[in-house]
Amino acid sequence: MTAWTLYRYRNTDGSSKDWAVRSNADGSITTRWGKTANRLPGVSNRYGIEQREIERQKQAKGYVWVGLVDIDVNGNVRFPDSSLSTTPLVPEAIAIPSPPVAVDKLYWHVDCRAGHTTLLDMGIALRRWLGDLEAWSQAQELAESNWSGWQRLIDASLDEEAFDLSGQIHREHGVLPWLWLMALKHAEFPGVSVGIATENGRDVSADLKAETEVLALFKTDLPAIRPLAECLGLLKPKLDLALAMADQTDHWF
Repeated sequence: MTAWTLYRYRNTDGSSKDWAVRSNADGSITTRWGKTANRLPGVSNRYGIEQREIERQKQAKGYVWVGLVDIDVNGNVRFPDSSLSTTPLVPEAIAIPSPPVAVDKLYWHVDCRAGHTTLLDMGIALRRWLGDLEAWSQAQELAESNWSGWQRLIDASLDEEAFDLSGQIHREHGVLPWLWLMALKHAEFPGVSVGIATENGRDVSADLKAETEVLALFKTDLPAIRPLAECLGLLKPKLDLALAMADQTDHWF
């Protein structure tokens, strides 16, 4: 068997599919794919593309790095330190740490198969959040972001057809594009799948408190963006106990 790099994509219904890739001695790239299981039946060979580039393309579509595996000529998948079994390789059974690669950009992917009503609701929400971001940016005297995803996603939400968009967010784009996509991810519109991943394929959650590494990428932290995050619905507003009690009538006697 030969070492392969395995990636996984999680669907909104809880199911998942796998994709694996390896480089061959003749310069070609072999890929395998299929539903998450102990066998990946799909296979193809490609020339003229590097393994790193095709992996980045998959990450941009929401695939998350799982680990290195062995795959035989029949597509049977086995982790190097485990014996082949008939039990599907579900995410909970995998305990392989991601390689320590520093975060220098994010990959995003929005797959929309929603109906017309949901598209309208999503478009309204996107434009409302964008207004909140612009107001915040002006108040903080930040430079305007040249991220192309703003208009691409807005335009797509105005159509009545399904769409599939992906791209990258670099440090120079600032934290606002990420927060915008995080708001969309957190909203969980039916039929809309939002994937955000780091350079090493780690899936970025919708929990800001758990994403200190991504915040550091944009040279900020949670306290600095808390008011904006609360406005976008990513954080619950903090309760000011002193202010709340100031409005209460004093009943002590």
